[in-house]
Amino acid sequence: MFETLTDKLSGALRTLSGRGRISQANVREAMGAIETALLEADVNHEIVKEFCAQVLEESLGTTVLESLRPQEQMVGIVHKRLVALMGETAVRLTFVEPGPTVVMMCGLQGAGKTTTCGKLAAYLARRGKSVLIAACDLQRPAAIEQLGIVTASAAASAAGARIAFHGEPDQCGAHGTAVGNAVGVAQRALRRARTEKFDVLIVDTAGRLHIDDALMRELEAVDRAVEAHEILLVVDSMTGQDAVQSASAFHKRLAIDGVILTKLDSDTRGGAALSVRRVTGAPIKFVGTSERVDGLDEFDPQRMAGRILGMGDVVSLVEKAQGQLDEKEQEEIAAKMAKGRLTMDDFLSQLRSLRRMGPLKQLLGLLPGVGSMVKDIDIDEKQFDRIEGMIRSMTKRERETPTLIDRSRVKRIAAGSGTGATEVGRLTKQFEMMQKMMKQMSAGGLAGMSGKLNAMREMAGGAMPGMTGLPTMPSGASHKHDAAKGRFKQRPRR
Repeated sequence: MFETLTDKLSGALRTLSGRGRISQANVREAMGAIETALLEADVNHEIVKEFCAQVLEESLGTTVLESLRPQEQMVGIVHKRLVALMGETAVRLTFVEPGPTVVMMCGLQGAGKTTTCGKLAAYLARRGKSVLIAACDLQRPAAIEQLGIVTASAAASAAGARIAFHGEPDQCGAHGTAVGNAVGVAQRALRRARTEKFDVLIVDTAGRLHIDDALMRELEAVDRAVEAHEILLVVDSMTGQDAVQSASAFHKRLAIDGVILTKLDSDTRGGAALSVRRVTGAPIKFVGTSERVDGLDEFDPQRMAGRILGMGDVVSLVEKAQGQLDEKEQEEIAAKMAKGRLTMDDFLSQLRSLRRMGPLKQLLGLLPGVGSMVKDIDIDEKQFDRIEGMIRSMTKRERETPTLIDRSRVKRIAAGSGTGATEVGRLTKQFEMMQKMMKQMSAGGLAGMSGKLNAMREMAGGAMPGMTGLPTMPSGASHKHDAAKGRFKQRPRR
């Protein structure tokens, strides 16, 4: 996410590293590089000019010019201005009592609107809301069928929650030509939501390849019919300024309440995220971070600014972990780790929990100091399937005591999992190393932590199959700014 922008901004700010005092010329040079980085990220030109002028004005004050750590001061100023640009504080959905709260989804074709309806339903279900999704796109071929599939997927992901689908295929003619009334479908869905006491009604509306008056008139009619409490515009972040322009056009006609940026996990530039709030005045409420049904995250300007500047987003990482990890199970495993008695079954359980949190490369990007390097990390997610296959091919006794696995057992496990004997041998050796390392870490506290971090990074970056490219920290290295090498290991959160 935003790897290109992060690299360029980090490079611009590094020009100030190692300077005990800096001059106006130094600051202006760095700001020139920041301006170029933002323009190349497809941020609106007027916004870039205003942003840079504000940062420059604050940077030329005595705080930075007299600071012994000018780079850190500049990072703080840029972070603050990025937060202001994206909206200062997070804005959440509003709900009405009694329900249902009506959420109307709109956007151009191809932005991911229908898929996002399912993601939003799953998000709400995880927070205890019952949801009815209404298919009011009567124009696009198979739109109703697609939304039905998406709804079923959302319901399956939120076990125990009530997520239902309202579709009227008979309102569409051959090849998706509308012969019915989208307003009528929306009204009937609303009546059903009230009768069956759903907390939220999500209305999926028609889109177009481009904005036209007919589309806007239909959306306005649907809005009047259901009196939507939240109108959310779904835009493709990868289209940059095109996304911002379409958001502006929709806002003029519909007065949208919020924006959902999709495909943010594939957006290396960030122009839409940095421009849409300033241009439309509507807050970004959610971002799509993966193709998974749970790949919809709340948007927080503070956290996003931290990601853009390579500070990571530990809060989001913790939230993901809390949603997937069982507290009691984690305590039991922590106790086993302390005694060096972790089994292969425990390891497999942890691996599955980690994978449920999302793609590993995305999780690494949330760690401070790693975000800008994620693009250079090569992770083969399929390798984790092979690891699971190897463990499941072991007997119960072998999983409990991996030291029992000799050459003959290695061959049997390899044959059973469709892998090679070398892979099985490497897995058992790494597991043994991990056992020893975890026991030492538990007993040794903070002493020698740098060396232990090296061991973990070496497992992940070199020996561990499927993961390459993680940087190694020199033994005894500090997490502070290294002026000689121009690196900044861990920036302070502002």
